[in-house]
Amino acid sequence: MRHFISQSLIMAELQLQHEVEPQLLNGDDLNGEREDADASESVKKKRRKKKRNKTTAPAGTNEAEGDGEAGGVGDVTKQLEQQTLEDKEREEDGEEDGDEGEHSAGKKKKKKKKKKGLKGQTDPPSIPICELYPSGDFPKGEECEYPPSKDGRSAAWRTTSEEKRALDRANEEMWSDFREAAEAHRQVRSYVRTWIKPGMTMIDICEKLEDCSRRLIKENGLKAGLAFPTGCSINHCAAHYTPNAGDPTVLRYDDVCKIDFGTHINGRIIDCAFTVTFNPKYDRLLEAVRDATDTGIRFAGIDVRLCDVGETIQEVMESYEVEIDGKTYQVKPIRNLNGHSIGQYRIHSGKTVPIVKGGEATRMEEGEAYAIETFGSTGRGAVHDDMECSHYMKNFNVGHVPLRLPRAKHLLNVINENFGTLAFCRRWLDRLGESKYLMALKNLCDLGIIDPYPPLCDIKGSYTAQYEHTILLRPTYKEVVSRGDDY
Repeated sequence: MRHFISQSLIMAELQLQHEVEPQLLNGDDLNGEREDADASESVKKKRRKKKRNKTTAPAGTNEAEGDGEAGGVGDVTKQLEQQTLEDKEREEDGEEDGDEGEHSAGKKKKKKKKKKGLKGQTDPPSIPICELYPSGDFPKGEECEYPPSKDGRSAAWRTTSEEKRALDRANEEMWSDFREAAEAHRQVRSYVRTWIKPGMTMIDICEKLEDCSRRLIKENGLKAGLAFPTGCSINHCAAHYTPNAGDPTVLRYDDVCKIDFGTHINGRIIDCAFTVTFNPKYDRLLEAVRDATDTGIRFAGIDVRLCDVGETIQEVMESYEVEIDGKTYQVKPIRNLNGHSIGQYRIHSGKTVPIVKGGEATRMEEGEAYAIETFGSTGRGAVHDDMECSHYMKNFNVGHVPLRLPRAKHLLNVINENFGTLAFCRRWLDRLGESKYLMALKNLCDLGIIDPYPPLCDIKGSYTAQYEHTILLRPTYKEVVSRGDDY
């Protein structure tokens, strides 16, 4: 029995030796492969040295032939060439090493970092602003210190006051809504400037602009969307014109077109406008109106009287003259158009900012939002209702009014559901599938439930321009929230 056990143990040891030997052989093979790889690398290095010698040969001959300074220059050039070659070889080695090399790993890490960063907007714009800034930290507008008071006291203390900072932070959600709507406005108007051109119909211009605006604001019922119809008033028409269905009007090279559109988040409205021209003869007119708007913005502030803002705007605008087709005009502010305070879901919330001397002595207050807009004209400097009406808005203060016409009841329900107290136009009713609504709309206007806003025009043959920004009178700063690189 013992003899049998010892024999089996011997057999087991022999078997183990037999299994270990191939492993050792394999290990030797691996070492051999490594040596081969090292040998191939050394061959590569020798080849590179040969290449270096070939490329540096001219420098060597210069060095041999030249004396003193020439030889020194040759040495320097030779060293520089060797350095650049070594750098190239390192890069090549990094590429040859592939995924295992440290160089490629570093490259991969850099790519990952780029992917983690803020994703950019597409061209044409299609990504909603809320998705571009998922943290909700939207770009701020231009922050300005408030103007000094009449007795010369500076308003700089507001920026350092802990109480004012706390008030500012308390309203951060509201400021954020304004900023999101403003960023959408900036990107839309930047896009519009890339394609608007003579020969396009006004309907095509408005619908293309509004489609882009709806995408970027991520339209969502009354929570987010367009604040009012796109104004595209031309030449002597200063405001409140947008084409109705079937309007054949085409934009021409010699036209002066005011693009006025708005966006909103939770009823926080951005009201901002600019003027488009193609003929440089209108440049001076545009400069006058832009300067007047910027002056109004600069002068506006907490406790500033509205009439004083109007006086400064008029002074600046009337200092400009413009020559058009050989005739010189003084630029006139349109005295019966003005800026206004903005409320939640209410584009005109009570206070008006005149653009001429006179008007209300009411003061601007902390926490308010204003649309500072100025209109300049080569005509009379006054506008009147003209042309077919396209803009409508529900009266903000109207209570319950009994309606007899079923069509009027239905239309009012559609308006309440889709627009509330925000302005709308007939094209938007068409877009919702409404038809044969004109009689019902007239009935709502006659009862004072809906207010019509027809186009406002100066005398025919005149030219009008407009620039507008929305400003926030925050406790610490005045923020020109709609300011962009363009104006």
